[in-house]
Amino acid sequence: MGTVLSPGVAAIILFGIFFLCLFWRVPVAFALALACLPILLIEPRLSAMTLAQETFNAYNSFILLAVPFFLLTANLMNVGGTTDRLVRLSRAIVGHMPGGLAQINVVLSIFFAGISGSSTADAASQSKIFIEAQRKEGYDDSFSVAITAVSAVLAVIIPPSILMIVWGGILTVSIGALFLAGIIPGLLIGLVQMATVHAYAKIRGYPTYPRSTWAELGKSLVVSIPALMTPFIIVGGKIFGWFTATESACIAVLYAGALSIFIYREMDMKGLHYALLDTGKFAAIALFCVGTASAFGWLLAYYEIPKAILSGVSAWQLGPIGTGFFIAFAFLVVGCFLDAIPAIIIVGTILEPLAKSVGMDPVHFAIVGIVSLAFGLVKPPYGLCLMIACSVAGMRMIDALKDTSIMLLPMFGVLVLIIVWPDVALFLPRLISPEFLR
Repeated sequence: MGTVLSPGVAAIILFGIFFLCLFWRVPVAFALALACLPILLIEPRLSAMTLAQETFNAYNSFILLAVPFFLLTANLMNVGGTTDRLVRLSRAIVGHMPGGLAQINVVLSIFFAGISGSSTADAASQSKIFIEAQRKEGYDDSFSVAITAVSAVLAVIIPPSILMIVWGGILTVSIGALFLAGIIPGLLIGLVQMATVHAYAKIRGYPTYPRSTWAELGKSLVVSIPALMTPFIIVGGKIFGWFTATESACIAVLYAGALSIFIYREMDMKGLHYALLDTGKFAAIALFCVGTASAFGWLLAYYEIPKAILSGVSAWQLGPIGTGFFIAFAFLVVGCFLDAIPAIIIVGTILEPLAKSVGMDPVHFAIVGIVSLAFGLVKPPYGLCLMIACSVAGMRMIDALKDTSIMLLPMFGVLVLIIVWPDVALFLPRLISPEFLR
């Protein structure tokens, strides 16, 4: 190829400057761009314009248009009264269980995950709803923050997930298959979170609500049915080939708007303005990360750095299960320091050849990576969901780490199950749409 820099030197410059910028608290998206610049200026065949070109190429993607539309769907439903109705339904279903309010927190996260696709949006809204309410009912602050943060990660595992859309777009994997593959792992993680809440409530004596009558449950279900139809429209439309992921996101926006204006009648112009403004802010952050991470990833490929990194790992001959654990470990470590979207673009593209070399299904590889990255949302020093929950609660992150770590242990058990038994992720894609696999 005739490059001035060797792959080793290029890797040292790229990763060295990137981690130095993170140490100086430079935002991740800017740190990725700054890490690219020295190499672009040193290499005669490249120029600073390459950064702009590769960033723009990443944005020029029909699939990524789904990201702002899914965020807008969630915001329209928040301001349109959907969340309040889902809270009422969650209370009717699990409010009588030990730790009733925390159980409602988890179940609402499962419902909301089927709408938003964004863990940070979930963490922000759930923290505002539940942390102060749990405080008033005698829950420990560290527990309230921990359960709110860890339940928020369900939004990137249960479809429609923004991470699945990015993964499918970057690594050319069927988004319909990813949506189906995330359902069982997401529900299993939700169940182990509920079991953890049950154990905490029994040990610490957290309160419960009176059991709802069948009439109350039925009434809550009836008013929530229009909202619960949203994930079926999004996921079902993609799976059955009625429309693409981006088209399904657009239809979800129209449905959420109609629901908020004509059915629940709770959204006014002020609420619409807030929803559009908040969507623009979150989408800009997410997509800017996609752009600069793509430029960073392009340089890794240009110098064949992934090939150099994996040459030693391939010699270990780990086999499918050992490779699955290695992939999970890599994403777990990277997720502590890096946002999930750039981690997919950079680390996912590096590890993809390794997964292929041992015959790992691309959908299984994706779910292992996405679930592993979800843990990074509640682990320091990055831990964005934990950071948001702590900020709302007005407490230090270190004070919530003990309870957060305890809650992560059974979730790690689910991750191990996914690695050892791929059918946990692949059962639904094989059952409903086997043509999506390979």
